[in-house]
Parts: sequence; structure tokens; C-alpha cells
Amino acid sequence: MPTRRALLGAMVCGALVAAGCATAPKQSTSSPQQHSLAPATAANVDAAIAAAMTASAIPGALVGIWSPEGDYVKAFGVADTATGAPMGADFYSRIGSVTKTFTATAVLQLVDGGKVRLDDPIARYVDSVPNGDAITVRQLADMRSGLADYTKTDEFSAAITANPQQHFTPEELLGWAFARPADFPPGQRVEYSNTNYIVLGLLVEKVGGQPFGDYLTEHILGPLELAHTSFPTGNQFPEPHPQGYTAPDDGGPAVNATDWTTSFAWAAGAMVSTLEDLRTWVSALATGELLSPELQKQRLLTTPEPGGPADFGYGIGIFEVAGWVGHNGSVPGYQTVAVYLPQRKITLVVMVNTDIDGPGGADPGGALATAITSTLTPDHVYRL
Repeated sequence: MPTRRALLGAMVCGALVAAGCATAPKQSTSSPQQHSLAPATAANVDAAIAAAMTASAIPGALVGIWSPEGDYVKAFGVADTATGAPMGADFYSRIGSVTKTFTATAVLQLVDGGKVRLDDPIARYVDSVPNGDAITVRQLADMRSGLADYTKTDEFSAAITANPQQHFTPEELLGWAFARPADFPPGQRVEYSNTNYIVLGLLVEKVGGQPFGDYLTEHILGPLELAHTSFPTGNQFPEPHPQGYTAPDDGGPAVNATDWTTSFAWAAGAMVSTLEDLRTWVSALATGELLSPELQKQRLLTTPEPGGPADFGYGIGIFEVAGWVGHNGSVPGYQTVAVYLPQRKITLVVMVNTDIDGPGGADPGGALATAITSTLTPDHVYRL
């Protein structure tokens, strides 16, 4: 489930040490909005963000809200705890598992084009997947394959710890997963596994006939004019961006993970974007702008996860929680929540430059989204 350390669980397992990370949440605005939230509403959101950042020791945050009632785009706190440099609303950030929404869209575009069928076995498109004759494309996309998650293996953890800047290939990542037995038979239940989306990335490359990043650029980023969204193959990171802080294994002070590779996440979580680009993307994602109506309808069919929140369900590279549709993401040093509330046509994007758990084990990006929605949409509170 993408709710606790959405991409990594196995990698960053140290205890939270807030020293050096907690700062008074300074704020700056982007260029003036054409239609801003009412001052009283904006003040309440300001206060909720400040309280959540203090409680969770979040160094810096970017928040975008776009709604019929008005817009709200602000940067809070610091981009660098060493220098005190402020966050900027136009900064780039790593978006972690929000990448899965792009990967799933690419797969569904191939389905729309008649090149892939959702209920075909994955063995028809990608070789060497254990039980590939029984696992369907759909089961990979909606987290029901049963394949073990490579990010939870000792081998993955050891490799990242040894050199967090090294380059990993998709085949290396899958090797760690495929060496483990399946967690359950295909289709039996929902269980979040990053392995599924590495396999789907390979499907897109093979059937789409071009490297994964090139496919995204031509078929998704280009058509939607997402000029500030990219798919790095290593630790590339456009400027300006904040420093990102993660927890060490030994429980010591926060570690700067800004230069770490994201090749370990590939089609499951390597992308970079901005508030404004995610504003466009989340709306297109939730409304099916790049897909046929029938496929969008299938995409939004969600299944609950055993033991998960009662109002949570996972669909095809997308989730719904308390009415909010979208995804969250986490890589070392960065977390993102990017969601849309169809009932009120509100888009919410939150980016923070830490993935260190706050009080009670709450992830910082989720804690901030919970605080904002508790104030803005109390009948639809995001809790993951």
C-alpha cells in the first residue's frame, strides 16, 4: 500500500531525529493568482500548514490548491537547512510513486491503441516474469500480482546502503524480486509492490518501441505541455530544487539525499516535476484526458487493501481515499501528494523535502495533506 514510505520501506529505516530539521515555516508566494482563496480560508490553511510542519519537523514544503473558490500556491520553510535558503514555489521536486500514474497511463494508452490487452498474461509481452502465464497486465497495474517487492529485500537494502549514487538497471531490480517466492496467488488480494511497475515499464518499452522516458515525453508530457516534468535515469535533478533529507540507519542526524540516484525506482518512482505541472497532470489523470472514456472508467475501479483504511481503494495506477483521486510518492528526501476531489473540482499538490516519519510514524507529506484537507474539505479528509 502506498501509504507508509510509499516507495521505499526497506531502505530508510532509521529513527526520526528532528534536530537540524525543524524550522519556523517561512512562506513565500508564487506570482499572484488570478483568483485567490478568500483571505479567511487562506489564513486557516496557512495556520494548518504551519502547525503540521512544526509537528512533523518538515524543513520545507510546496503547496498548491486550485478550486472554483480560488487558488492558493505557496512555498514554506527552507530548501537548505545548512544555509537557510528559502523554498520557492517554482522549485522542482522528486515525486516518487506519483510516477506510477504516468506508467499506468502509458500502459492504458497502448491498450487504447489495440497493442496490449489488460487481461492478457504478462508473459505475452515481457519474458522471465515468475508465473507470468498466470499474472495479467491488469493485476500488475492494480497491485494484485502477488510478486514480491524488490524494495523489501535485504539485497536491495544492502546495495543502496553501500552506494546510494550507483546506477541500477530494471533487470537488476527485478532479479531481487524474482528470487523470492510470490507473496500470494495472482488476483487474490491487493498488495502494493514496486516490482509490478518495473515490469510495466519494460512492457511500455517493448510494445511502445522506444525507451521508457522517450515514450512518456512523446505521448504524455508533450501532449499535456508538461515542460517541467522529466524522467531521470540517474541522479539528474533540474535547478532550482531543494535539498532533501532522509533518516540514516543508525538513528543519527538527518542525511542529505539530494544527490542519491533514483534509478532504483525507475518506472515505479523516478520522476521529477513541479507544482504547476502536477496541477495539470492531476486534473488530466482524474478526468481521463488522455484515455478513452471506457478505459478511464476501468482505471477508476478501486479495490480495498486488507487492513487498509475503510475509505481507501487502489485502481490502475491510481487510488481513491475519502473521495480524493490520485497518488502519493516517497523517495529518500522527498515526498509528494497529488490528488483531485471530483465532487468539488479541487486539485491539491503537496511537496516536502523530507521523508522522515513524524509523530506516530506518520509520513510528512501525508501529515501535511491531512492538515490541509481537515481545514479545507472537512467532509473529505485525506488520511494515509
